[in-house]
Order: sequence, then structure tokens, then C-alpha cells
Amino acid sequence: MSDGQDTIVLQSERAEISRAGTWLEQFANTHGLVEDDMYNLQLILDELVANIIKHGYRDEPGHQIHIDLSLAGRVTTLRFKDAAPPFDPVAAPPPNLDLPIEERPIGGLGVHIVKSLADTMVYERSGDSNILTITKTLEAS
Repeated sequence: MSDGQDTIVLQSERAEISRAGTWLEQFANTHGLVEDDMYNLQLILDELVANIIKHGYRDEPGHQIHIDLSLAGRVTTLRFKDAAPPFDPVAAPPPNLDLPIEERPIGGLGVHIVKSLADTMVYERSGDSNILTITKTLEAS
């Protein structure tokens, strides 16, 4: 495993989710991440990019999502930056998993999954930008 960093700028279109996945896979292969770690990072990446496109930008094309990915030792850091309306996923309440599935409100499960996979999740609003920074320690070797 080698340290490194990379950046990608996505457009607010759902087809970009697969491009982000290819980018992550290339990073993982270059830096020697094992499949389990890559899978967890892929879940985080897919969920957050999909949420920014669908909920933040309301599926309107023409907006950008900046993502930085770095690896230092065994700690990966994903930093998402977008200009969608303010939304703090860290403050989002957990879904009530005790309710029968047909009574659960739609939404919130993806953010819950991301929170459960991440070691840390920090949100800030800077000017007109949402910035979400996630760290994840790689478990596999």
C-alpha cells in the first residue's frame, strides 16, 4: 500500500456515478487497496455522489461535484465539495429500523450506511459550498 492522492470533478448527472467508481478503482489498484476496503469506499462514494445529484442538485445538469481522495498510511480521506443548498448529513437523524418496512419514511438509509462505514464524518458550509470530509481506516492488509 502506498500513500497518494487524486481529485475528480463530476457533473451533476447520474452517469457520472460509474465514472467516479472507475476513478476509485484505479486509485485503489495504483495504491494496493484490497477488495474489501475498495468495496467500502465504493459504497460511500456511490451513496454520496447519488445523494448530491438527486437531492442536492435535484437532478439538474450543469453543476459540479469536486472529490478529493487521499491515502496516508492506512487512513483514506474522501472530501466532497458541492454548491447545492446546505445539507449536513452528519446531523441527519438515524432511520428508525424498528418500524416495519412499509411504515418507514423514504430516505435516510444511505446516509446511515455511510455513517456506519466512516470513522469520522465532518460537515462544513463554506461560502456557498457544502464540504463533507470522511475518513476511513483501511482494515484489510
